[in-house]
Amino acid sequence: MTDSALAEAETAAIVARGIARLFARNDIWCLSEMPLRNGRRADLMGVDTKGRVIIVEIKVQRGDLLGDGKWPDYLDFCDRFYWGLPPGLDRSPLEGPDYRPDCCGIIVADGYDGEIVRPAPLHPLAAARRKVEVERLARAALRRMTVAGDPHCAPWGNAQ
Repeated sequence: MTDSALAEAETAAIVARGIARLFARNDIWCLSEMPLRNGRRADLMGVDTKGRVIIVEIKVQRGDLLGDGKWPDYLDFCDRFYWGLPPGLDRSPLEGPDYRPDCCGIIVADGYDGEIVRPAPLHPLAAARRKVEVERLARAALRRMTVAGDPHCAPWGNAQ
């Protein structure tokens, strides 16, 4: 991994931690790197107290933000979608029509906390879809917890 890629990954982890703290304070619990059924992977995926699914796509570089054409693929798997950004990253592109501000919120976060600077509008999933996504998220979290406690369990079951 190059130095710039390593720095980008470290910054993304810092942003994720700040968002996780913001969410935890609001009783929203999330899992990082959650695989979706369409082959994509959500940077953060969580569930709020009403069972609504939230996805956060983290971007730490302007070029990565501008070059991301896959983000609409996440919208079919969540009730709310957020962009997660570090402080100082120019977020003006997210106001343009290509980034659909009508359906995407923005969270700015550092390693200590996060702030919702634009709330994500609610676009409710169908009840059956939400049930499937919440169950997949729960199973992934339980699997990760089990494997962390006993790495010998890693080869068994679904690797998601």
